[in-house]
Amino acid sequence: MQTNVLIAGSGCAGMYCALHLPKDMKVTIITKKTVDKSDSFLAQGGICMLKSEDDYDSYFEDTMKAGHYENDKGAVEIMIKSSQDVIQDLVSYGTDFHREPDGSFSFTKEGAHSDKRILFHEDITGKEISSHLYDEVKSRSNISVIEYAELTDIIEEDGACVGGIVNIGGETVSIYADFVVLATGGIGGRYEHSTNYSHIRGDAIDIAKKHGVALKHLDYVQIHPTTFYTEEKEERSFLISESVRGEGAKLYDKNGNRFVNELLPRDVVTSAIYEQMEKDGTKFVWEDLTVIDPKELEEHFPNIVEHCANHGYDVRKQWIPVVPAQHYFMGGIDVDYSSHTSMERLYAVGETACNGVHGKNRLASNSLLESLVFAKRAAHQMAELKAEREVYV
Repeated sequence: MQTNVLIAGSGCAGMYCALHLPKDMKVTIITKKTVDKSDSFLAQGGICMLKSEDDYDSYFEDTMKAGHYENDKGAVEIMIKSSQDVIQDLVSYGTDFHREPDGSFSFTKEGAHSDKRILFHEDITGKEISSHLYDEVKSRSNISVIEYAELTDIIEEDGACVGGIVNIGGETVSIYADFVVLATGGIGGRYEHSTNYSHIRGDAIDIAKKHGVALKHLDYVQIHPTTFYTEEKEERSFLISESVRGEGAKLYDKNGNRFVNELLPRDVVTSAIYEQMEKDGTKFVWEDLTVIDPKELEEHFPNIVEHCANHGYDVRKQWIPVVPAQHYFMGGIDVDYSSHTSMERLYAVGETACNGVHGKNRLASNSLLESLVFAKRAAHQMAELKAEREVYV
């Protein structure tokens, strides 16, 4: 098979990248399972947006502080200043963010944010964004999607990536391409407890390592402080969004006492929970959502309310048990500001890539934004290179 751009992964980064490639370029998206089985569809909290220039310094500092000041300042600046443009794109595709009665955007707040700057759609923002991206992808005649197709290797010639080896229904197929984009997501499937789908195991990281492609900060793994604790065996840990703490939810020890400021960065809250669990000899701590107005719970967090109810907890009246679980990968394949890797014609976007935006710890709701901003930049560079040279292979 032959295509102009081969994209491995159907999350928001892969699809958004495809949508910003010229319509005269043939784009092939492959995905290990079905399109909706990407972690992008699971994102609950929301997506950050720079509300005004007055918020820039604060947003920049919040991102840097959460990342322990190990962030790449240039990448952070690009992400923040590109945010309004990305949101306009999403709205044009039909994404429905919550709005105020006057039609303006509603904003919520999460841990380590000094202001409300997060757009949301109930507690399924990722699904809202990704499903509309997929609708747009399906409408483009130059983009094809192959499900149950797993990238097992890339094809390297003279130090450049010229395609990928793909397992499609048990058959090995070579797909040659002018460019290859790795967008296979994070590494959650390697953990016993993770909010990620179990099949998302950082496949592209192994492939990159095999070919000597530069990697970065592979030990920078984020543990989310609050997932629903259950003794039942589930495919993945159910996330209790940080937004509930942004709206006032509290964390208690076994005796009902608060033990941490709930709005501190995720790694700090996670450490506090682990310490409290060890001190109390428990497998979880309690999270109190009863302090949130019932109407707010129903409108903003309907899926969390439903999930807890299915496990016997009425969040309007009862505390729920929560425990940390692996959530996000800040490291990955080392890329520049256009998402290009150390190998010619090979790109990496989304959680697979490491452009330095997040530093050592990701600020809440920066993941969707970062994925989209740098996926678009990758698309623009590939389009420019293709225009300069009509064909590669």
